[in-house]
Amino acid sequence: MESTALVLGGGGITGIAWEIGLLAGLREVGMDLTTAGLMVGTSAGSVVSSQLAGGLDPELLYASQIEPPVEGAESAAPLELTLQTMAEIGAQATDAQQFRAQLGARARTAPTQGTEQEHIDQFASRLAIQEWPERPLMITGVDAESGEPIAWTRDSEVPLLLAIAASCAVPLVWPPVTIDGRRYMDGGMRSPTNADLAVGADSIVVLAPSGPDTAVGVGSMTPSQEVASLGAGVRSRIIAPDSAALTAIGPNALDPARRAAAAQAGRAQATTELARELADLWPAA
Repeated sequence: MESTALVLGGGGITGIAWEIGLLAGLREVGMDLTTAGLMVGTSAGSVVSSQLAGGLDPELLYASQIEPPVEGAESAAPLELTLQTMAEIGAQATDAQQFRAQLGARARTAPTQGTEQEHIDQFASRLAIQEWPERPLMITGVDAESGEPIAWTRDSEVPLLLAIAASCAVPLVWPPVTIDGRRYMDGGMRSPTNADLAVGADSIVVLAPSGPDTAVGVGSMTPSQEVASLGAGVRSRIIAPDSAALTAIGPNALDPARRAAAAQAGRAQATTELARELADLWPAA
């Protein structure tokens, strides 16, 4: 039987919203990507993949995305320092792991938006699914000391809540998350999508909020290169925000004021034409 994988990349608050809008819209027009045999979630994608793999209805997730931000409880987090630091380290590092280790060193000591526990508590208050689903799911992170990437699964015996919080721990914005005595940061610091982890799938769809040709630091692959590395026999499609969605997402992926517009733009991007194109590689349920 043909195996399928849905890879959900990083993209902040607006990336979560865009991915949910796109998936809900596609299902509405007859293309249900949530039937994937494997889901791989990175950062924002860890939130979306865990909830879908756990059985939540995309429409319920979509409804939560178009609600306005909670006044006084949600505000835009600054992303400029993270991007500036990544560029600075990337210009000096000699390989990908050194880049990640140096970034992790900054992340472990930098002032952040609240404490580690407060960061975890945010996810605890917002995620309906907090236990590993039976369906195959990978959540990515990066060891903030060694720079080694990691992919947690149900078999890792790591609490799903901690895996998601770690995968979403954007360096210099939120603190790394402690798991089994090690501290872990955003899985997107290894790759925007980690699509090359979908080994063994015959058909792969990648949702890449940052685009198909974006790499992280020195020596890392783009989503396009990751998919290509899986072999010529793998059928794949990378979907990135269209021009309208990019406008809706805006300059700061961590701005909750953009969430509803990003979700609506994702849904608008889910046309019948796109569903027909995906039908050529995604088996009918």
